[in-house]
Amino acid sequence: MTPDKFFSLVLALQTRPETTVAAIAAETGSSERTVQRDLRWLQDAGFPVVLRRGRYGGVFMLPGRTLDVTRLTPGERDQLALNGLDDEQRRRLGVAEEGGRARRKVAARAEGDLLAVNDLVVSDNRPWFGREPTGTSPAALIGDLRTGARLKILYAREGGEPRWRTVDPYGLLAKGGRWYLIADELGKARMWNLARVERWEALRTPRRLRPGAGLAATARELTERWDAGGGLEVRFVLRDRQRGRAERIFGSRLALGEAAEPGWTHAVLRCHVLEEVCQLLSFGDSATVLDPPEAREKVKELAASILAHYGD
Repeated sequence: MTPDKFFSLVLALQTRPETTVAAIAAETGSSERTVQRDLRWLQDAGFPVVLRRGRYGGVFMLPGRTLDVTRLTPGERDQLALNGLDDEQRRRLGVAEEGGRARRKVAARAEGDLLAVNDLVVSDNRPWFGREPTGTSPAALIGDLRTGARLKILYAREGGEPRWRTVDPYGLLAKGGRWYLIADELGKARMWNLARVERWEALRTPRRLRPGAGLAATARELTERWDAGGGLEVRFVLRDRQRGRAERIFGSRLALGEAAEPGWTHAVLRCHVLEEVCQLLSFGDSATVLDPPEAREKVKELAASILAHYGD
């Protein structure tokens, strides 16, 4: 939700005791489905918005939460509508102070009102045992992104030499404790890990995005594709007592099937590259790779190298 949409929606609710989704859609120039989605966003953000369905249904905001737009600077308006980031991620983005001021200005509640949601929920988007991210800082990059210019980035792929790439950026994604640049290269969307962006420069030409493409939809498409795993399916059998651990480690990349023999279950692990099969070595003799043959050979090769390393 953009800052302008956010404030127009909140003001539409505050300027009348009760309204309808259709009326808000007509006033804001959005579809009713979009308004319903944005109202749910406000509810998730802690605003006391009530949606009542049925013949006598409507939309209204409970008293006790006010939003005085005149008290907010343009930058604070931007940060208030920037959802999904915790305090640490806002610090990395360089907007912690401005975002904090904006939230404090709208957090005042009348006596007897419900407790604020942000007083009851704490978020931490860092991965377990995560270290401070390295590489390009999102706060350093955001200024050039706001100009809408094309970028040249010096990007180091894993195991390869850094090389310059020309990209058309949509914006930044914070996920799993890491920051990614979402950008098109030659008309194809990709996620670029900021930890591997060594340098960049803004070009004088404006970015050229695919028609109808936006940051949120493109990021969702890329992350869903990555979460689904790669095109290589490794089939194996797993001891039943290791099922829970395997599900925690592999998540949506793991598909458990039917029972094999007593105490064992058929499973499939979706991998992006063959080397990812090495993750099954941590299960020792509780996982047996069946196919494809190259995956089984890779496990045998890795196991032999480990034995040779520790054999003496």
